[in-house]
Amino acid sequence: MIELTIADSIARVVLNAPQKMNSLDVAALDELSLAYDQAAAGVADGSVRALVLTGAGRGFCAGRDISAVNPADDDVIGYLDGKVQPLLEKMSNLPAPTFALVQGACLGVGLGLAIATDVVYVAENAKIGSPFANLGATLDSGGHWLFTERLGAHRTLDMIYTAELISGAEAVKSGLFSRAFPSEDLVERGEELIGKVAQGATQAFVESKRLVQEIRDQRVGLWASMKTENRAQAALCDTPDYAEGFKSFQDKRPPVFYGKK
Repeated sequence: MIELTIADSIARVVLNAPQKMNSLDVAALDELSLAYDQAAAGVADGSVRALVLTGAGRGFCAGRDISAVNPADDDVIGYLDGKVQPLLEKMSNLPAPTFALVQGACLGVGLGLAIATDVVYVAENAKIGSPFANLGATLDSGGHWLFTERLGAHRTLDMIYTAELISGAEAVKSGLFSRAFPSEDLVERGEELIGKVAQGATQAFVESKRLVQEIRDQRVGLWASMKTENRAQAALCDTPDYAEGFKSFQDKRPPVFYGKK
Protein backbone atom coordinates (compact mmCIF):
# COMPACT_ATOMS: atom_id res chain seq x y z
CA MET A 1 0.00 0.00 0.00
CA ILE A 2 3.06 2.26 0.15
CA GLU A 3 4.16 4.01 -3.04
CA LEU A 4 7.46 5.84 -3.50
CA THR A 5 8.48 7.98 -6.44
CA ILE A 6 11.49 10.28 -6.80
CA ALA A 7 11.42 13.24 -9.17
CA ASP A 8 12.65 16.83 -9.14
CA SER A 9 14.81 16.08 -6.07
CA ILE A 10 11.69 15.17 -4.04
CA ALA A 11 10.84 11.73 -2.66
CA ARG A 12 7.05 11.35 -2.63
CA VAL A 13 5.71 8.69 -0.29
CA VAL A 14 2.01 7.87 -0.59
CA LEU A 15 -0.11 5.81 1.80
CA ASN A 16 -2.37 4.23 -0.80
CA ALA A 17 -5.16 2.26 0.85
CA PRO A 18 -8.04 4.75 0.73
CA GLN A 19 -10.64 2.03 1.22
CA LYS A 20 -9.45 1.70 4.82
CA MET A 21 -8.44 5.35 5.32
CA ASN A 22 -4.78 4.36 4.94
CA SER A 23 -4.75 2.58 8.30
CA LEU A 24 -1.53 0.65 8.89
CA ASP A 25 -0.93 -2.98 9.80
CA VAL A 26 2.50 -4.51 10.44
CA ALA A 27 3.12 -5.24 6.75
CA ALA A 28 2.32 -1.62 5.83
CA LEU A 29 4.70 -0.34 8.51
CA ASP A 30 7.44 -2.52 7.06
CA GLU A 31 6.71 -1.16 3.58
CA LEU A 32 6.82 2.39 4.87
CA SER A 33 10.11 1.75 6.64
CA LEU A 34 11.58 0.41 3.39
CA ALA A 35 10.38 3.50 1.51
CA TYR A 36 12.23 5.73 3.97
CA ASP A 37 15.36 3.57 3.60
CA GLN A 38 15.16 4.09 -0.15
CA ALA A 39 14.63 7.81 0.31
CA ALA A 40 17.67 7.95 2.61
CA ALA A 41 19.73 6.24 -0.10
CA GLY A 42 18.54 8.97 -2.46
CA VAL A 43 19.67 11.61 0.01
CA ALA A 44 23.08 9.96 0.14
CA ASP A 45 23.50 9.94 -3.63
CA GLY A 46 22.11 13.47 -4.08
CA SER A 47 18.90 12.55 -5.92
CA VAL A 48 16.67 13.44 -2.94
CA ARG A 49 16.72 16.84 -1.24
CA ALA A 50 13.25 16.76 0.35
CA LEU A 51 10.52 14.25 1.13
CA VAL A 52 6.74 14.59 1.23
CA LEU A 53 4.35 12.10 2.81
CA THR A 54 0.69 12.03 1.73
CA GLY A 55 -2.35 9.80 2.05
CA ALA A 56 -4.57 8.81 -0.86
CA GLY A 57 -8.30 9.51 -0.72
CA ARG A 58 -10.28 11.34 1.94
CA GLY A 59 -8.01 10.68 4.90
CA PHE A 60 -4.30 10.94 5.66
CA CYS A 61 -4.12 7.97 8.03
CA ALA A 62 -6.75 6.71 10.46
CA GLY A 63 -4.12 4.94 12.57
CA ARG A 64 -3.56 1.26 13.21
CA ASP A 65 -5.50 -1.24 11.13
CA ILE A 66 -7.34 -3.16 13.85
CA SER A 67 -9.78 -4.94 11.52
CA ALA A 68 -8.12 -8.30 12.17
CA VAL A 69 -6.73 -7.68 15.67
CA ASN A 70 -7.88 -9.99 18.46
CA PRO A 71 -7.47 -8.12 21.79
CA ALA A 72 -6.94 -11.43 23.58
CA ASP A 73 -3.62 -12.04 21.86
CA ASP A 74 -2.71 -8.57 20.64
CA ASP A 75 1.07 -8.02 20.78
CA VAL A 76 0.88 -4.31 21.61
CA ILE A 77 4.54 -4.01 22.59
CA GLY A 78 5.61 -5.79 19.42
CA TYR A 79 3.55 -3.40 17.33
CA LEU A 80 4.31 -0.12 19.11
CA ASP A 81 7.82 -0.72 20.51
CA GLY A 82 8.93 -3.10 17.80
CA LYS A 83 7.48 -1.45 14.71
CA VAL A 84 5.94 1.99 15.22
CA GLN A 85 8.51 3.80 17.34
CA PRO A 86 11.56 2.63 15.31
CA LEU A 87 9.79 3.76 12.13
CA LEU A 88 8.92 7.18 13.57
CA GLU A 89 12.51 7.66 14.74
CA LYS A 90 13.77 6.70 11.28
CA MET A 91 11.38 9.19 9.68
CA SER A 92 12.44 11.95 12.05
CA ASN A 93 16.14 11.33 11.41
CA LEU A 94 16.03 11.39 7.61
CA PRO A 95 18.87 13.80 6.72
CA ALA A 96 16.74 16.06 4.54
CA PRO A 97 13.72 18.33 5.04
CA THR A 98 10.51 16.30 5.37
CA PHE A 99 6.91 17.37 4.89
CA ALA A 100 3.46 15.86 5.34
CA LEU A 101 0.26 16.97 3.61
CA VAL A 102 -2.60 15.98 5.91
CA GLN A 103 -6.26 15.81 4.94
CA GLY A 104 -9.18 14.13 6.64
CA ALA A 105 -8.43 11.74 9.49
CA CYS A 106 -5.02 12.00 11.18
CA LEU A 107 -5.33 9.71 14.20
CA GLY A 108 -3.25 7.34 16.30
CA VAL A 109 -0.27 6.09 14.32
CA GLY A 110 -1.29 8.54 11.60
CA LEU A 111 -0.78 11.36 14.07
CA GLY A 112 2.59 9.80 14.93
CA LEU A 113 3.60 9.98 11.27
CA ALA A 114 2.86 13.70 11.35
CA ILE A 115 4.74 14.20 14.62
CA ALA A 116 7.81 12.49 13.11
CA THR A 117 7.77 14.85 10.11
CA ASP A 118 9.57 18.20 10.08
CA VAL A 119 6.78 20.34 8.62
CA VAL A 120 3.07 19.49 8.46
CA TYR A 121 0.61 21.32 6.23
CA VAL A 122 -3.00 20.42 6.95
CA ALA A 123 -6.33 20.85 5.26
CA GLU A 124 -8.54 23.20 7.23
CA ASN A 125 -11.11 20.42 7.65
CA ALA A 126 -8.65 17.72 8.74
CA LYS A 127 -9.62 15.78 11.87
CA ILE A 128 -6.94 15.44 14.55
CA GLY A 129 -7.11 14.09 18.08
CA SER A 130 -7.55 11.01 20.24
CA PRO A 131 -10.50 8.70 19.48
CA PHE A 132 -9.23 6.03 21.84
CA ALA A 133 -11.77 6.64 24.60
CA ASN A 134 -14.18 4.69 22.42
CA LEU A 135 -11.79 1.72 22.23
CA GLY A 136 -10.74 1.40 25.84
CA ALA A 137 -7.21 2.26 24.75
CA THR A 138 -4.90 5.21 25.29
CA LEU A 139 -3.38 7.68 22.88
CA ASP A 140 -0.09 6.44 21.42
CA SER A 141 2.60 7.23 18.83
CA GLY A 142 3.76 10.39 20.59
CA GLY A 143 0.34 12.01 20.88
CA HIS A 144 0.60 12.66 24.63
CA TRP A 145 3.89 14.50 24.10
CA LEU A 146 2.63 16.65 21.23
CA PHE A 147 -0.63 17.67 22.85
CA THR A 148 0.85 18.33 26.30
CA GLU A 149 3.78 20.27 24.83
CA ARG A 150 1.60 22.49 22.64
CA LEU A 151 -1.82 22.55 24.33
CA GLY A 152 -1.08 22.06 28.02
CA ALA A 153 -2.27 19.36 30.40
CA HIS A 154 -5.88 20.50 30.79
CA ARG A 155 -6.70 20.73 27.08
CA THR A 156 -4.85 17.48 26.40
CA LEU A 157 -6.84 15.50 28.94
CA ASP A 158 -10.08 17.16 27.82
CA MET A 159 -9.44 15.89 24.27
CA ILE A 160 -8.50 12.42 25.51
CA TYR A 161 -11.42 12.04 27.90
CA THR A 162 -14.07 13.30 25.45
CA ALA A 163 -12.55 11.82 22.25
CA GLU A 164 -13.48 15.06 20.50
CA LEU A 165 -11.42 15.87 17.41
CA ILE A 166 -10.16 19.26 16.34
CA SER A 167 -9.98 20.61 12.81
CA GLY A 168 -6.81 21.28 10.89
CA ALA A 169 -7.48 25.00 11.15
CA GLU A 170 -7.75 24.77 14.95
CA ALA A 171 -4.66 22.55 15.12
CA VAL A 172 -2.59 25.21 13.35
CA LYS A 173 -4.10 28.00 15.45
CA SER A 174 -3.16 26.01 18.57
CA GLY A 175 0.44 25.58 17.40
CA LEU A 176 0.30 21.84 16.67
CA PHE A 177 1.27 22.15 13.02
CA SER A 178 2.60 24.73 10.58
CA ARG A 179 -0.03 25.91 8.06
CA ALA A 180 -3.62 25.17 7.12
CA PHE A 181 -5.04 25.45 3.61
CA PRO A 182 -8.48 24.85 2.13
CA SER A 183 -8.65 21.14 1.32
CA GLU A 184 -8.86 21.77 -2.41
CA ASP A 185 -5.64 23.83 -2.28
CA LEU A 186 -3.59 21.64 0.07
CA VAL A 187 -1.60 19.66 -2.49
CA GLU A 188 -0.96 22.56 -4.86
CA ARG A 189 0.13 24.96 -2.12
CA GLY A 190 2.15 22.30 -0.34
CA GLU A 191 3.95 21.15 -3.47
CA GLU A 192 4.79 24.76 -4.32
CA LEU A 193 6.47 25.30 -0.97
CA ILE A 194 8.19 21.91 -0.95
CA GLY A 195 9.52 22.47 -4.46
CA LYS A 196 11.27 25.63 -3.32
CA VAL A 197 12.80 23.90 -0.32
CA ALA A 198 14.04 21.05 -2.53
CA GLN A 199 16.10 23.57 -4.48
CA GLY A 200 17.40 25.28 -1.38
CA ALA A 201 20.51 24.98 0.80
CA THR A 202 19.93 21.37 1.86
CA GLN A 203 22.95 21.02 4.12
CA ALA A 204 22.08 24.19 6.00
CA PHE A 205 18.50 22.93 6.42
CA VAL A 206 19.77 19.64 7.83
CA GLU A 207 21.93 21.51 10.35
CA SER A 208 18.89 23.54 11.45
CA LYS A 209 16.85 20.34 11.73
CA ARG A 210 19.51 18.86 14.01
CA LEU A 211 19.62 22.02 16.15
CA VAL A 212 15.85 22.12 16.55
CA GLN A 213 15.71 18.43 17.49
CA GLU A 214 18.45 18.98 20.08
CA ILE A 215 16.54 21.89 21.64
CA ARG A 216 13.32 19.84 21.65
CA ASP A 217 14.70 16.57 22.97
CA GLN A 218 17.44 17.80 25.32
CA ARG A 219 15.90 21.10 26.44
CA VAL A 220 19.07 22.93 25.45
CA GLY A 221 19.29 26.48 26.75
CA LEU A 222 20.00 29.66 24.78
CA TRP A 223 23.76 29.91 25.20
CA ALA A 224 24.45 26.20 24.73
CA SER A 225 22.32 26.23 21.59
CA MET A 226 24.14 29.29 20.33
CA LYS A 227 27.50 27.52 20.69
CA THR A 228 26.13 24.59 18.68
CA GLU A 229 24.88 27.04 16.03
CA ASN A 230 28.33 28.58 15.85
CA ARG A 231 29.98 25.22 15.20
CA ALA A 232 27.35 24.33 12.60
CA GLN A 233 27.94 27.61 10.81
CA ALA A 234 31.68 27.04 10.80
CA ALA A 235 31.21 23.58 9.27
CA LEU A 236 28.95 24.99 6.55
CA CYS A 237 31.67 27.47 5.54
CA ASP A 238 33.42 24.67 3.68
CA THR A 239 30.40 23.66 1.58
CA PRO A 240 29.68 24.67 -2.02
CA ASP A 241 26.25 25.95 -1.00
CA TYR A 242 27.79 28.40 1.47
CA ALA A 243 30.18 29.71 -1.16
CA GLU A 244 27.36 29.95 -3.72
CA GLY A 245 25.07 31.77 -1.30
CA PHE A 246 27.62 34.47 -0.60
CA LYS A 247 28.74 34.78 -4.22
CA SER A 248 25.18 35.06 -5.54
CA PHE A 249 24.45 37.78 -2.97
CA GLN A 250 27.56 39.68 -4.02
CA ASP A 251 26.71 39.18 -7.71
CA LYS A 252 23.10 40.30 -7.09
CA ARG A 253 21.56 37.12 -8.59
CA PRO A 254 19.48 34.21 -7.31
CA PRO A 255 21.54 31.39 -5.78
CA VAL A 256 21.82 27.95 -7.37
CA PHE A 257 22.34 25.47 -4.56
CA TYR A 258 23.77 22.01 -5.07
CA GLY A 259 22.60 20.10 -2.01
CA LYS A 260 25.76 18.04 -1.52
CA LYS A 261 29.39 18.57 -0.58
